[in-house]
Amino acid sequence: MKEGSDMENRQKEEFRPLILVAEDDDSNFKLIKAIIGKKCDIEWARSGEDIIELFKQYRQDTNAILMDIKMPVMNGLDATKIIREYSKDVPIIMQTAYAFNSDKENAIKAGANEVLVKPITLHVLRGTLSRYFPKIVW
Repeated sequence: MKEGSDMENRQKEEFRPLILVAEDDDSNFKLIKAIIGKKCDIEWARSGEDIIELFKQYRQDTNAILMDIKMPVMNGLDATKIIREYSKDVPIIMQTAYAFNSDKENAIKAGANEVLVKPITLHVLRGTLSRYFPKIVW
């Protein structure tokens, strides 16, 4: 019986980062969730305005943000600039379908820490997140 309680304690102590995901495409979100959902808690926003509201709501608990650049209502670049007014520390990892250097430069200028080119793969996303969360065994 003691072994079971030790296991429960280890599970309770396991770090599960809260990742806010800004992604307007259902299938792209499902892919991200499949890649990181077992190790992370995820909150989903479908627009730039929604991710700002989610960040305000979960600001103290947010460990990272995955931000799509091209979204309706407000794009990821503008949303990132606004989030940076609230926090300089939270890692923001932009995702884009465009691999042009100018897109990456614009994302970094807006406040992104990194830029990933879609389609996002398991190896790339987990590798990127492991730099921010090295204690998680992906």
